[in-house]
Amino acid sequence: MSDQATQDMRGRTVVVTGASAGIGAAAARQLADLGASVAVVGRSAQKTAAVAEAIGAEAHLVDYSHLDDVRRLADELLASYPRIDVLANNAGGVFSDRTTSADGHEMTFQVNHLAPFLLTNLLLDRLTTAPEGARVINTASMAYRRGRLDLDDLDRTRGRYSGAGAYGTSKLANVLSTRELARRTQGTGVTTAAFHPGRIATDIGRGGGLYHLLFGSRLAKALNSTPAQGAEPLVYLATTVDTDTVNGQYFHRFTPEEPKYKQATDPHLARQLWERSAQLTGARTSS
Repeated sequence: MSDQATQDMRGRTVVVTGASAGIGAAAARQLADLGASVAVVGRSAQKTAAVAEAIGAEAHLVDYSHLDDVRRLADELLASYPRIDVLANNAGGVFSDRTTSADGHEMTFQVNHLAPFLLTNLLLDRLTTAPEGARVINTASMAYRRGRLDLDDLDRTRGRYSGAGAYGTSKLANVLSTRELARRTQGTGVTTAAFHPGRIATDIGRGGGLYHLLFGSRLAKALNSTPAQGAEPLVYLATTVDTDTVNGQYFHRFTPEEPKYKQATDPHLARQLWERSAQLTGARTSS
């Protein structure tokens, strides 16, 4: 864990998505230990409730394959929490075969990008009223380097489908959205950052295939870092007092890294992706 100065989290509300297991559950526990009030958001009713009960928090369910459920979640969070100081967009998934969401989108792109994009925009007004400023933290991945964003084929209907390619592209979208959100929220008190947690043993590959072997198998759990270690950069970015140097940045764990992939630093592409995502989700966004 970084030894940088951190904010006092007592009295602050943190929303953590993907918190029923893995990095999200670990981050929820660590932030609760720091005194934060944590909204534990997950897909599994049983697992989400167990994490919430263990830390004395409220459980909130959501299915990111349905954008209407994201809208319902946002309404629930706004009704439950008068202030939201941190939104940790941590939920994610990867699918070895092409799967289509209830909204007609390629599942990896919807779960990893469109759903958190929509949630962020639905909560943004509440975030801007946080007394000491708010944070939006996005769990990305170094896999963004293998992504390729085609604004005319975001649902990957052309050519042969690759689960790894879809995942990398969704994480590239996370990096671009982080940069664009930082631009759009200048002067509002909201800051944002994305991070690669490291190679962590999680159930992100629960759909099977190579990602299950790499992250969810017994061998992976023996060789990879723990979810608690993966949560440490998220907690650092959510609590650091040095917001100016992290805003809009991508971190390889605790180290800021200027993305080397050309698409990841293209401000025009970032703006186009934001506008296209707003059209696909019906989100109202500012310029």
